[in-house]
Amino acid sequence: MRNYDPKYIDSEEKKLMESIKRADVTKLKRPSKRLQSQLRKAARAYVERESKMNIRIAPSELAQIKAKAEREGLRYQTLVKSVLHKYVTGQLVEKTKKVG
Repeated sequence: MRNYDPKYIDSEEKKLMESIKRADVTKLKRPSKRLQSQLRKAARAYVERESKMNIRIAPSELAQIKAKAEREGLRYQTLVKSVLHKYVTGQLVEKTKKVG
């Protein structure tokens, strides 16, 4: 399991992470063929709704993104996707500059 910055993890998340570490995966049962089929179908439907995108970015900016993502306990692609999502949905807005 990846290490995350503890200041961003609440007590409920910490308990969940600990219970996952203690889980005995050898006792898990394989899902039925029907459930496996349903899960595959749901996964395909989810993946088909997303599109891939390639961008060019300065190496120094990519390094800053990767460093920020690591501090947040995220993969850098996840961080970029989150920022873009917040921007297009109006949750991320530019700071207004004070004139004076």
